[in-house]
Amino acid sequence: MRPLHIGLIGAGGIARAHLPGWLELGARVSVYTVDGSAEKLAAEYAGHEVAASASLDALLADCTSVDICTPTPTHKELALAAVAAGRHVICEKPLALNTSDAEEIAAAAEAAGVRLHPAHVVRYFPAYAAMQQAVERGELGDLAVLRFTRGGARPRWAPWFGDPAKSGGVIMDLMVHDIDIARWIAGDVVRVHAQTRGVEHATGGPEAEVVSATAVLTHASGAISHVTGLWGLPDQRFRTTFRIAGGDGLLRHDSTSVPGYRITAQGVRAANEGIPSSPMSESPYLAELREFAASWEEGGREPRVSARDGIEAVRIAEAAVESSRTGRAIELGAGRAIEIGTDARITKEVTR
Repeated sequence: MRPLHIGLIGAGGIARAHLPGWLELGARVSVYTVDGSAEKLAAEYAGHEVAASASLDALLADCTSVDICTPTPTHKELALAAVAAGRHVICEKPLALNTSDAEEIAAAAEAAGVRLHPAHVVRYFPAYAAMQQAVERGELGDLAVLRFTRGGARPRWAPWFGDPAKSGGVIMDLMVHDIDIARWIAGDVVRVHAQTRGVEHATGGPEAEVVSATAVLTHASGAISHVTGLWGLPDQRFRTTFRIAGGDGLLRHDSTSVPGYRITAQGVRAANEGIPSSPMSESPYLAELREFAASWEEGGREPRVSARDGIEAVRIAEAAVESSRTGRAIELGAGRAIEIGTDARITKEVTR
């Protein structure tokens, strides 16, 4: 693999999950943030090839690839700037807050001849990767019903999580992981019906309420996925589960059956501040980044996450948000969403 010089944008929890992986891959890393936290992160890695960049332009002029680990509302502007500079782009999930923006980023990357990698890291967690391989081998037969849950303490370390206009709320920010996995396992989704309970808006203080959401996804194959997400109370233990039923068998997993580890967001673990990772010997973030970087080499294999995967995860999550808002099912057609009323004879197009 050719020497890597990664432009890491952001210095929060996800950046701290990615940075050790890049160093393990032998990369030189330049970090940029708008609030000066890049210097703090670089100082924590004294002795490694990690340095703070003075500006975004300086970062883009010097690096070979860009890794965007910033709040969701900033993804589009940063990704388009990186693409315009001719850099491969890794962008944390969700790729954007709406399908139109996600498609614009992907189209720009394709036109520029650079790679766009949505960082759907759950595909690299061992249990989920093993489950997908078992399904691909046909061990479960035709899939029938898939159930996914994901939940933990409501994020309070950054105020933008509490604003659905910035985070997309529990569906777009949290459930998008399992929405992506459901589509990866059972194929494209043609219908979404979702419901959210609780108050999405929150200041991040102790008064923040519990928010839960459930989405029922109908796949083109006829399989049905039930996806549940929870932002809970401060003492809520992070937990993920899946249960995949097919004609020939059943697979299930519960993250609480094995220990995990946490990556703190700012170097000191505050209450509820952490990112769940793998109990196995290798970080899934490292596995993800290695696969992305290998694809940049001539003749490199395609990674398991594509730009289209990032777009479709946003499209389905956006439909789930709309369904939750209106109480109606959303049919996903070619390039548009159709809202279905309780009277199935009444339909209308939903503007994205």
